[in-house]
Amino acid sequence: MASVTVLPAVQEVPRFVGGGRISIGERPVPEPRIGELLLEVRANALCGTERDQLATGSDVTPGYEAAGVVVATGPATSTAIGARGVVYLMDFCGACRSCARGATNQCLAKRADRGFTHDGGYGVYELISERQFFPVGPDLDLAEATLLLDVMGTTGHAIARARLIREDIESVVVAGAGPVGLGVVAMARLLLGPDVPVLVGEIVPYRLELAASFGAQPVDLREATLAEGIRSAGLSGGADVAIDTSGRSSARRGLLDAIGKRGVLVCVGHGEELLLDVSSDLIGPERAVLGSEYFRFDELPANLALLLAHRAELTPIITHRLPVAELHAAFAVFLSGETGKVVVER
Repeated sequence: MASVTVLPAVQEVPRFVGGGRISIGERPVPEPRIGELLLEVRANALCGTERDQLATGSDVTPGYEAAGVVVATGPATSTAIGARGVVYLMDFCGACRSCARGATNQCLAKRADRGFTHDGGYGVYELISERQFFPVGPDLDLAEATLLLDVMGTTGHAIARARLIREDIESVVVAGAGPVGLGVVAMARLLLGPDVPVLVGEIVPYRLELAASFGAQPVDLREATLAEGIRSAGLSGGADVAIDTSGRSSARRGLLDAIGKRGVLVCVGHGEELLLDVSSDLIGPERAVLGSEYFRFDELPANLALLLAHRAELTPIITHRLPVAELHAAFAVFLSGETGKVVVER
């Protein structure tokens, strides 16, 4: 039987109207149907992929890195009211060939991407499928819980993709020291060990310093190429793994030039193209170029254990926490480039 707490009929939500403007509007508070949960959102992390929604507008309420508390449940659900957790971006079907193998990020019958096709986490309440909800327990700060999503989930999955091809990873180079790039640094040190050097190429001084604080070897791309940075670090044969978080053609090309024989380039950031010569870039050195999209739902339990065990190393990736009422200001500081992860809270 459905269980519902007393809720308002409408909620105030931010409306991304285009031109970098955010107004306030109203939407009904939805009632969960079969298999659905209603979440009262307590924290949502900003992401660069929302830049387009800010610029061109959005018909739905954005926000896809949400954490909150279950306040109402629909029929045929087992989650208790009061459960605290995070929202997996994709409403995966759970039954297709991909889902049956755990590849929920490649669901063949995906029903929604929260914050992009359906209302997301910048509103007061968010309606989700129960299968999208991952509980985190009573003790984890919900702003910190958002680290389980892009910062840990997307980056850990990218590293796992690289390990499918290259088991003996002894060096990593990253393009971009934004929140995902910082996540790569942190997760590489946790998953591959602190002795594996991680080089990060970036042009923003603030982010170069932040990457260094997490143990990365910064490469100032205003002064050197990634390949030159690799050589300066003593990796004369090139890096084993490269991860692009920027989505820029120039960064991808620079990473490909910076990896050695049997090297793997993993593209995480959506965006521009990569032009390559198949013979010299791939066949001769037996390199691989992989895509990595978000992460699998079944990766969340291990990442939660990592977060709980290594909060001191991971939580400094969140550099700014603002009230959701200051969402426009949060985007302004985030898009300045002088932040790590920015989280708005309610």
